[in-house]
Amino acid sequence: MLGQLTRKQTANAPRRLNGWIAEALTGYLFISPWIIGFTVFTLGPFVASLALSFMEWNLVKAPEFIGLDNYVALASDPLFWQSLKVTTVYALGRVPLGIIVGLAAALLLNQKVKFVGLWRVVYYMPVVLPPIAVSLLWMWIFNPDYGILNGILWTLFGIHGPAWLQDEFTVLPSLMMMAVWGMMGRYMIIYLSGLQSIAQELYEAANIDGANAVHKFFKITIPMMTPIIFFNLVMGMMDSFKLFTQAFVMTGGGPRYASLFYVYYLYQHAFQRFHMGYASAMAWVFFLIIMGFTLLVFRSSKAWVYYEGTLAKGR
Repeated sequence: MLGQLTRKQTANAPRRLNGWIAEALTGYLFISPWIIGFTVFTLGPFVASLALSFMEWNLVKAPEFIGLDNYVALASDPLFWQSLKVTTVYALGRVPLGIIVGLAAALLLNQKVKFVGLWRVVYYMPVVLPPIAVSLLWMWIFNPDYGILNGILWTLFGIHGPAWLQDEFTVLPSLMMMAVWGMMGRYMIIYLSGLQSIAQELYEAANIDGANAVHKFFKITIPMMTPIIFFNLVMGMMDSFKLFTQAFVMTGGGPRYASLFYVYYLYQHAFQRFHMGYASAMAWVFFLIIMGFTLLVFRSSKAWVYYEGTLAKGR
């Protein structure tokens, strides 16, 4: 009897194997559009850019291998360091502001007020507006002669506002202000979902213990919101580092390279000067920088992000 079962299992093995192969091929067939798209539009350019970073190529002549010359040239390029400095300063200012303002907006819109749904839509609306249209709108707001911002300063305080985008000391704060306005709605929606998921029993227990609003905010709300803050921190950092449209449309990298963002400088080398090898080297340096910052943020999260009632550093 045992021998007959063994012979039947052996006879059915090829059939089962064919079934598994057919099932696997069917699965790969269904996901083949994604595999083809990823290979052609992501993995292929990724590998190609790494190869081009060791070459000199102007889109006309054939690529010429030059070794590490592009990376050596980067180290001695003052505008490369200026663009890195501008992007870093912008990120260090814009990300904390976005997190604080977005959380404040979420706290306000989490209250029981009339037309709260309408207010949420109004706050979120800038997120869905086209970036170029937003840039043109803020160019008008920042205009030193007839812009609404300087008009408000003159009407309320009787002072002449600066040339926001034409002054090297105010151009970055101006762009930070614009970015916070544009992304506050996205932060607000994410924070709002986090606030509404906090168990009300925690606040009721705090009320019984005599905690005031400040204690509840710092002892309950902030610890429970740290995963959301962490997510917005990572996403905001990536958004800040890849800023391009505002520099391209509003400032052109000026004045005096005060808004020469890294991605815009990379664009100039790639699509205005056709230094594709140099631009590829810049892209890979930028990739490593972003990767380093991301890893740093993830490692630091073990000390301050609170998950499921347990401190992350204790898991």
